[in-house]
Amino acid sequence: LYEVKSSTSVKPVNENDISIQYYVLEGSGIKLNKASLVHINNKYCRNGDLDVGELFKKVDLTENAISNQEFVATEIDKMKNQTGKGQPEPSIDIGLHCYDPYECDFKNYCWKHIPEKSVFTLSGMRKKKKFELYNNNILSFSDIPDGYSLTNAQQIQVQAELQGSDFIDIEEIKQFLETLIEPIGFLDFETFQQAVPDFNNQLPYEQVPFQYSLHILKNNKLKHYEFLGKPGKDPRKKFISQLLNDTEHLETILVYNMGFEKRILNSLAKTFPIYSSELESITSRMSDLMIPFRSKAYYMASMEGSYSIKKVLPALVPELSYDGMDIGDGMAAMRSYGSLANMTDNKKIEDIKKALLEYCCLDTLAMVKILDKLKNLL
Repeated sequence: LYEVKSSTSVKPVNENDISIQYYVLEGSGIKLNKASLVHINNKYCRNGDLDVGELFKKVDLTENAISNQEFVATEIDKMKNQTGKGQPEPSIDIGLHCYDPYECDFKNYCWKHIPEKSVFTLSGMRKKKKFELYNNNILSFSDIPDGYSLTNAQQIQVQAELQGSDFIDIEEIKQFLETLIEPIGFLDFETFQQAVPDFNNQLPYEQVPFQYSLHILKNNKLKHYEFLGKPGKDPRKKFISQLLNDTEHLETILVYNMGFEKRILNSLAKTFPIYSSELESITSRMSDLMIPFRSKAYYMASMEGSYSIKKVLPALVPELSYDGMDIGDGMAAMRSYGSLANMTDNKKIEDIKKALLEYCCLDTLAMVKILDKLKNLL
């Protein structure tokens, strides 16, 4: 028995899974000599033809599966008894087990007594601490006792919700804006990941950039530049070349959640060292528009504790929206781009390309509009 997983290591839940597969097959009359888990080797780097022997790692779990057979049989009997006719619903309250080893499929059912805004929506608080509040009958923001230990950001979130007011730290926003020097480029990437790498010098699950949008602001004039890789071809070298050209004269390169873009550029520099110094020049000029929202220097209750651009944009710039777009998030963009390589319908191809460009363009236009809002505060 070889069970193939898309993970990059063996996890305890995989060991139980193999044990169940072993139990079912043996119970069906199929005698197994060996049971193994096969997972991705994330250290494998493609160079030429795909080396399947290097891409996959096989881990023998036969002894583990055999030793677990009594446990599996006992658990199945428990489940059969629990789901038998006339058996009451299990009386188990919510807890950390709702997320272990994965988020439970029945979470919405079991959590129906939890209001939309509760201690579980407090930003930056660990799940364990949230459940401690819940188990002490502290559920809504109004239940939180005076003097309870909250971070400054959490206090702002609670006050904004209870008082229905916005929180704006003009001085902190001013200090942030003073660091931005024109010409400013508003930059956003889209990437894809593959378990099985298609291109040379590509690792499994490496985030490969295939698209960017760039708005440039100079002397109150806005220009837009964009790149979209050719489907089925390695987009990285052309991506780098055009990006270096488009950002060459920028003083500030503004992104949202800078860690992502920096990580992608650092990875490109490692894979293509000939461009490393020029790519480093881009990262050295980067600034993060997320900063005043992450610190809650600007916070509105409608942001619901989040500083994601998907929450900040509708709060500050309601006239711009991702609603109704053919592609409205990064996962949809990744899937859509991946589908292009095997398409033959030219109209569908062009429609998807157009939707990809519109989505990425909105990401950087959103940053332009958000920066305008911050400037108008002063």
